[in-house]
Amino acid sequence: MRRCCAAMLRGARWCGGLCSSLGLAGAGGSTLLRRPRALSAAFSSNGGGARSGGAPSAGASDVKPLDGVKILDLTRVLAGPFATMNLGDLGAEVIKVERPGAGDDTRAWGPPFAGTESVYFLSVNRNKKSIAINMKDSKGAKLIRELAAVSDVFVENYVPGKLAEIGLGYEDIQKIAPHIVYCSITGYGQTGPMVQRGGYDSIAAAVAGLMHITGHEDGEPVRAGVAMTDLATGLYTYGAIMAGLLQRYKTGKGLHIDCNLLSSQVACLTHVAANYLNCKIEGKRWGTAHGSIVPYQAFKTKDGYIVVGAGNDQQFVTVCKILNLPEVSKDSRYKTNTLRVENRKELIDILSTRFSEKATIEWLQLFEGSGVPYGPINNMQQVFSDPQVGSHQVFSVLHNGLVMKMDHPTAGRIAVPGFLMFSGTGDLIPILQNILEDSCLGGTAWDISWLHCNQNHKKLE
Repeated sequence: MRRCCAAMLRGARWCGGLCSSLGLAGAGGSTLLRRPRALSAAFSSNGGGARSGGAPSAGASDVKPLDGVKILDLTRVLAGPFATMNLGDLGAEVIKVERPGAGDDTRAWGPPFAGTESVYFLSVNRNKKSIAINMKDSKGAKLIRELAAVSDVFVENYVPGKLAEIGLGYEDIQKIAPHIVYCSITGYGQTGPMVQRGGYDSIAAAVAGLMHITGHEDGEPVRAGVAMTDLATGLYTYGAIMAGLLQRYKTGKGLHIDCNLLSSQVACLTHVAANYLNCKIEGKRWGTAHGSIVPYQAFKTKDGYIVVGAGNDQQFVTVCKILNLPEVSKDSRYKTNTLRVENRKELIDILSTRFSEKATIEWLQLFEGSGVPYGPINNMQQVFSDPQVGSHQVFSVLHNGLVMKMDHPTAGRIAVPGFLMFSGTGDLIPILQNILEDSCLGGTAWDISWLHCNQNHKKLE
């Protein structure tokens, strides 16, 4: 059996194959591990007893793709928490390490709040268990290393070099956990003149060019409505960690993954970047339109907007038929997409005039079944009233089932957006449970409810 902070484990309880409480008091009474307010609720849809990195038992009916994978999550704000939340949705067991007293920065981001809980924080932190550790204290750093030794994945988003200063860099963790998939998320990467800058979405979006190409054609640069650079980085991180686990399965060795906001956003510039790299065509703002496809944009109706995209010539003919503009489809200026791009202004003026003559619902009915991509511009109320979006409890799914409803110990019944990627893999809907109940503390012990010591589920001593 692995010995893990043995002096601190006296009196710890063992339930369901888990070491479910750790008493951690530092010298002079300083607290190394404590709850950041009442907000440190456990976000978990995972049962106890999963083996460290092992496969669930054969024939299990509720097997999730990442059952048995343990993730030590030192990330804050959005990109990292979004990645680890999605991994948790697939069954990974995630322990979120936070600052004593304050926790993740987003716990204070509001209003709005659900009770005392930041809705922003709740939106990206399901499927996690939360502990607060003072990593600057040597005993706190030691505890992180002990947790890493029994984890499969270590995720952090500190400025490069900061964790190495306290013995928690990749080289440090690799020595005690050569199997570890260690993922660093930064603003600008591990080397270079910007390496010591902190990374926030809007700044990275500006530096990487996204803000330059976002907004009205003749207007100012605009920030996207949600933090797309952070979210894209989270998705790249999510995929890289999955690939890292597969690589470790093949080689038996861990590795270091480097994800950063700048690289993620530049990669997502796709054709805009390729236009510049190959043709020296500078990117520009197009509003809702597309630089290389016409028509592909929003049109104002009598009472709102509809977005229509004609990705090929046949679709353009269909659009003209629906709008009762057969002469436009026959006009030599608009016969091909290249010609439509060249004569954009004249064509869009004609189409805009016609779209303004009917209400949005009328146009939606006319486009239904046409084969042309189309849709309204919805507000949030309309989005979550759409039967294609739907909500779900367990697997009672209405179409896409994008709303997860769950119980939180202090906020009560809440709903957050989610994405079910698998069916038949068990319950992916997380229920928020408080694992730090006083009845579990045994008087003075704090509960981290997470440490597995080996594949036989033996108690840490």
